[in-house]
Amino acid sequence: MFVDKAKIFVKGGDGGNGLISFRREKYVENGGPYGGDGGNGGNLIFRVDEGLRTLMDFRYQKHFKADRGERGKVKGMHGASAEDTIVRIPPGTTITDDDTGETIADLTRHGQQIIIAKGGRGGRGNMRFATPTNPAPYIAENGETGEEHWVVLEMKVMADIGLVGFPSVGKSTLLSVVSGARPKIGAYHFTTISPNLGVVEVGDGRSFVMADLPGLIEGAHEGIGLGHEFLRHVERTRVIIHVIDISGTDGRDPFDDWIKINNELRLYNEKLADRPQIIAANKMDMPQSVDNLEIFLEQLKEYDGDKEHVIVPISSLTKDGINELLYKAADVLDIVEKQLAEEQAQDIVPEEGEQRKIFKYERKKESSFKISRDNEDYVLESEDVDRFMKRFNMTSYDAVMKFAKMLRSMGVDDELRRRGAKDGDTVRIGEYTFEFFEGSDYDPNN
Repeated sequence: MFVDKAKIFVKGGDGGNGLISFRREKYVENGGPYGGDGGNGGNLIFRVDEGLRTLMDFRYQKHFKADRGERGKVKGMHGASAEDTIVRIPPGTTITDDDTGETIADLTRHGQQIIIAKGGRGGRGNMRFATPTNPAPYIAENGETGEEHWVVLEMKVMADIGLVGFPSVGKSTLLSVVSGARPKIGAYHFTTISPNLGVVEVGDGRSFVMADLPGLIEGAHEGIGLGHEFLRHVERTRVIIHVIDISGTDGRDPFDDWIKINNELRLYNEKLADRPQIIAANKMDMPQSVDNLEIFLEQLKEYDGDKEHVIVPISSLTKDGINELLYKAADVLDIVEKQLAEEQAQDIVPEEGEQRKIFKYERKKESSFKISRDNEDYVLESEDVDRFMKRFNMTSYDAVMKFAKMLRSMGVDDELRRRGAKDGDTVRIGEYTFEFFEGSDYDPNN
């Protein structure tokens, strides 16, 4: 079974909690705060591995979490940060944020990697909160929660050569003849319902990967039939071999089939119209094929004028013309790869041992707040406030006073006053309830 799409949950490691501790040693009077910082949580990284060919592994494991950092230690020692967690994905994987629909990355080459979920920062120990006005703070931060979200992985077959054409024109048979692949073959439509890959060895030592892709029908660009499932894979092929049944089996018109297939490719993606294409006129072993080929060439000339087309007559049954087709495909592929190499010369993955380039995905975070009314209560909603409350023990006096200062600096107090809040009114923030009043200037830490 070919799995080319998977939805998974990713989460960076949580940061380790900071520690509340005080120095307690003989001959050391008035020992101050001695709690160390927590370690950072590990990042969750996707890295391309050219040895993988499918997303099959993600069918069985759908949750990936990085390790959390160690909590802070006594004597001011920091907890260790967690190692990054590497998740291997195959080349040609597109990553999309499931919530926003945003395309995060399109990773195609071995070694490319992206931090898909950043680990949380470690919390600060109480040593970090000591000030001249509060030399013994009973306050420490919890580690930040690592980023988490659902992502959709979609892999488009990474093949050098893609075989396209209507169902039952002989694509699977051709692949079985030129490679060691053993696709399911039958004399009925849609025998192939998922891509089959085969490595093709050309006589001069060259080789390439060929994909037998599911057959097309009219309306595929709109998702009809196998539709988009087929066309996604065509996008990834560098060269197209367009297989037509030149014998006209079942009353089909080879030229009409050629027009319809190309039209579906163009309607799905304009760029596919410019993709190098070789026409393989298959089933030349049939009596009527020679005459049909002449008619096809005349129709092609009348349709495209002087435009050059690469046409190779073949017979998958007798193997006539197969070698010529493979050499021609290898020649065209060499030209395409040379052009791609020139375009990508400025974005080469470093050699082993050099610093790897790591991209980071950062989701947009709201920095504003919203205040609403629920009967007599004021309700405050803010991502920044939620993050703060997760990091501190809100039963600590020092933490509450620091929290109050944060709300004032954000302008929450002013906005509540503008909306008519008076001393003694109730303000709900998450699961906590506070009484609103004009606080003092107490500042446990800047």
